[in-house]
Amino acid sequence: MPQPPAIATPARGLLTLALTVVGSGAVLVLSRQALQRRPLPTPATPSEQLVHSRRWDPDPQRRREASLLLQAGAKAEPARQRLLLAGQAWGSDPLAALVLKLDAQAATDLGQDGEAEVLWRQLLRRFPSAPATADALYALGRQEPSRRALLLQRFPAHPAALAAAVEAGPGPDALQKGALHLARWGARWPGAAGKIGEACRLQGASLSATARSQLAGALAELGDGAGALACLGNQPGEAATELALGRTLIHGQGEQRSQGAKRLLALSQRQPAGPAAMEATRLLSQRPEGLTLLDRLPGPLQQSAPVQARRAIESREGWQSVLKRWPADPASWELQWDLARPLLLEQEWAAAATVLGALPAEGLPEPQAARQQFWLAFAEQRQGQNELARRRWQDLLLRSPWGYYGWRAKVRLGQGDSSLHLATEEPPTPLEPLSWQPLQSGEPRLDQLWRLGQPLEAWEMWRHRRGDTEPTTPELLVLEGRLRQGVGDDWTGLDQLERANLRWLAPSCPSSLGLERSLHPVRFGAVFSQAAQAAGIDPMLLLAVAKQESRFAAAVTSPAGAIGLLQLMPATAAELAGEPLSPEQLQQPAINAPLGARYLAELLRLWQGNPFLAIASYNAGPGAVQGWLDSQLQTEPELWVEAIPFPETRLYTKKVLGNLWTYQQLDGLRCAAP
Repeated sequence: MPQPPAIATPARGLLTLALTVVGSGAVLVLSRQALQRRPLPTPATPSEQLVHSRRWDPDPQRRREASLLLQAGAKAEPARQRLLLAGQAWGSDPLAALVLKLDAQAATDLGQDGEAEVLWRQLLRRFPSAPATADALYALGRQEPSRRALLLQRFPAHPAALAAAVEAGPGPDALQKGALHLARWGARWPGAAGKIGEACRLQGASLSATARSQLAGALAELGDGAGALACLGNQPGEAATELALGRTLIHGQGEQRSQGAKRLLALSQRQPAGPAAMEATRLLSQRPEGLTLLDRLPGPLQQSAPVQARRAIESREGWQSVLKRWPADPASWELQWDLARPLLLEQEWAAAATVLGALPAEGLPEPQAARQQFWLAFAEQRQGQNELARRRWQDLLLRSPWGYYGWRAKVRLGQGDSSLHLATEEPPTPLEPLSWQPLQSGEPRLDQLWRLGQPLEAWEMWRHRRGDTEPTTPELLVLEGRLRQGVGDDWTGLDQLERANLRWLAPSCPSSLGLERSLHPVRFGAVFSQAAQAAGIDPMLLLAVAKQESRFAAAVTSPAGAIGLLQLMPATAAELAGEPLSPEQLQQPAINAPLGARYLAELLRLWQGNPFLAIASYNAGPGAVQGWLDSQLQTEPELWVEAIPFPETRLYTKKVLGNLWTYQQLDGLRCAAP
């Protein structure tokens, strides 16, 4: 019998509706999760993909991020920047503050001052505490001086505040306040040195003792020992000032060295328990002129690692107890090498191995561990322990395949192509910047700004947060070093990265590889590529030399008078160019690089392509190197380098050749599991 058609009941209809709503909600949740799992846009994202995302992405935050990345690529086009930023200052997210700032700056560049002022005031009203607001206070402060005072108070370490402090004046009170602000928060800011020195000269008599000490300390940090002494007068400064002054003077010449040593000694006697006294002791123990003063240090400081290590070096006794008591102190690391090096040169392999094995490799920073392990294997091989040496070199390559000792370990193992590419008859591959790498600071906002192609904003946020506390740990030194590189300050950035590398104990391989990439940036790629092609050398050789000579600072001049990227002496440059060149000309990369490349090519021809002789000659001169020639160079070039009588040239040769090896391996370097 046929059944009657089913009739939907109210309960069944509600159930169907509920299931439909739940299903739709689940789809929405899954869709949102899928959107969130998409890769985040970065400077490496293709521009056409960013354009599509800016127009069509369903996530408004993604649209804003794409707009900011496109804006970062249009720095020279303020009109296009304004177009890209239009409508992106919505909400309370800090990125809205950044959009307002960038839009105001672009409007200023276009001469649209009225629109810029509206944007600056909107930024100040909506985001009074955002770091970007410091720029609003700076801009508005041109007409409203009270804004500058608020800027110095609210954002003291921000670059906008430092720029305002440089401009402070001309009245004596404003001059003094600006100089003191710079002395505390940013003595290395462009123009700060002149402002601080001016305040010392014009107001020295009226300054308080504390103010004089702060200004003198800043001058000392800048390397102006004479200016710091004049600012202090006959009065001693605070502990930090005396430490900075002593450090500067002790690295000077003649009488300055003596003055520096005496001030460091006085500091250690005045405050023997403080960290400044410990650092003063470390400095004294490293300098020949400080040796006679060590016995006058307070008792506890005489028993410190730096002093005991120095005494062990002089006497060649008691070093075992120093290494055992202070295995993690840098003084012990250098003591070990200072003892081992002469033993290696004297071919006392067993004694050298005993010294080199006295500290565990895992307790040393990577550069020191690589040096230790290479030479320990070298000594073991010379004693017939070939398999042990081979395993040790292999372990070294797993941990540190880059740098001078990575190269030499690969040579000793005979693994693959271990030759350095110096000269070429074919057009070399043009130098390209390394691929973008995330910052990985652990601070989401900082990482986001870096990811959005806004390194200047990331740097300003970092400066604002850091205040006047200098980075001390390796991790913070790496972070600040990379941020400085991001804003074009390789001079300071590379120095901080080097300091981190010499103090970072057992970093993971990914961290170590990331540090090596940052330590070997590609700068002036087009200039170096053209210069290298004309000279017939590998452009990476120019990178390797420039990194060591100038840290890619084109305007730097050495105390000896060498100038520019490749630190050419004016006489050498004139000979290469066929005419005298002014310092201003030698500071131009397009002039300096071809001359340096030509000189390197000449040295390679002179020494028949030998990299050790060519690089040593670039530092010490071919005449000096001629006197160091012997048969050891062919069979044991590592020992030949260690026998170079000039410590500077010895280090320079290893650093440049290590730079070159790393540059030539960077693309293929990977972290391998041991």
